[in-house]
Amino acid sequence: MKAYWIAALCAAGTAHAHVTIAPASAPAGAYATLVFKVGHGCDGSATTAITVQLPEGVTAKPMPKPGWTLNLVEGKLATPLQQHGKTIATAVREITWRGGPLADAYYDEFTVQAKLPDAPGRYAFKVGQGCEKGRIDWTDVVPAAGPASKTPAPVLEVVPAGMPPHQH
Repeated sequence: MKAYWIAALCAAGTAHAHVTIAPASAPAGAYATLVFKVGHGCDGSATTAITVQLPEGVTAKPMPKPGWTLNLVEGKLATPLQQHGKTIATAVREITWRGGPLADAYYDEFTVQAKLPDAPGRYAFKVGQGCEKGRIDWTDVVPAAGPASKTPAPVLEVVPAGMPPHQH
């Protein structure tokens, strides 16, 4: 019985041992606050950087964090977007927060305001987690019913909009 409980506790710890995104779903075409949750470091080493790659069709602005610096990488969009009556051909494609350090014993969140694509679907955000010693790349894109991964990319399910999205 004791071995069963130890196995269950170990499994519970690994089930949440990756970078996640909240909310898990949002309406197509909407503006959404997306939160990337980091629950641990790299094999006990403190986190010093988080890099989020934005999937095609998603644009975003990061929220600054005290004690962390921001670096934005712009790039050409495969398909230009319409935002606020303007055609956008280039946008931020990668956001990096550097700083901390965020000790392995603690949890933190990294937030962006995103404009979501008009097309419903699963959108994977590849995340790199740099640590004082080592790195973990949360980049495996697996189907919803696919096999489990030790390093899954956070996925946002963009669902059909129930009503026209809020414009600002």
